[in-house]
Amino acid sequence: MAVDRAHDLTSPAEVAKALDGTGYLPDDGIATAAFLAMRMRRPLLCEGEPGTGKTALAQALAGALGVELIRLQCHEGIDAAQALYDWDFPRQLLHLRTLEAASTGGLDADAAESSLYTDRFLLARPLLRALREAPCVLLVDEIDRADDEFEAFLLEVLSEYAVSIPEFGEVRAVEPPIVLLTSNRTREVHDALKRRCLYHWLEHPDQEREVAILRRRLPGLDDRLAERVGGAVRRMRELELLKPPGVAEALDWAQALQALGQDEVDTEVAASTLGAVLKYREDAERVRAAGLVP
Repeated sequence: MAVDRAHDLTSPAEVAKALDGTGYLPDDGIATAAFLAMRMRRPLLCEGEPGTGKTALAQALAGALGVELIRLQCHEGIDAAQALYDWDFPRQLLHLRTLEAASTGGLDADAAESSLYTDRFLLARPLLRALREAPCVLLVDEIDRADDEFEAFLLEVLSEYAVSIPEFGEVRAVEPPIVLLTSNRTREVHDALKRRCLYHWLEHPDQEREVAILRRRLPGLDDRLAERVGGAVRRMRELELLKPPGVAEALDWAQALQALGQDEVDTEVAASTLGAVLKYREDAERVRAAGLVP
């Protein structure tokens, strides 16, 4: 059974320590934002470039609190049914046929209909699950990919932490879930939703913190290699790349070099492993032209 430790974390420093215990290395700003979101029971909107640790923060927070992470991945065209609930029509049909077969004195239409819309046939999607299963962490990932209508619907749900299902009734969270929304800022999130949330902008980590992340996530990684990878990735981010490398790409690159038995990033090895850290040919050419690979 999940054990919610949110009430035990009484300061940003304690949140930082709890997150650190999961392998996530927060800075002071992240720890403070997460603490306030839990204390004030307000959704936290995290914006930033891809690869800055927004999704990982939700995962680490759920791990630190000992609760389930429920993830709603947003995409173009997502609607309320995909996020909230649906009815299991095949099972309802089988149930109705069973009632018809078992009925000897005629089927009561009203009773049959009411029996179709019960918990037994309700398919809870992420939002409904979060309302029913709290304490939990609800991650609404990449809200900027959804459209205006879905954003308005989400705002309504987060304002009351309740939904009304016409055939079923109201579902209200006994305890509001801890909600994190992420955005890569492909479009601006509307002011109404931002006003409902606390806000934090996540930057790429500085070199010292990134090296610490590499060492934490890749035990046995040579210290010099970690420093060279961290420095090279930081310099890449200063270029106008199509996709600047995030922490995940830095980890992939360091792991690739580690798998090759390297303790140094020389020109030949760097050139042959750039595909672990850069995902566009144009970016690789720009990095080579700038001489940023040691």
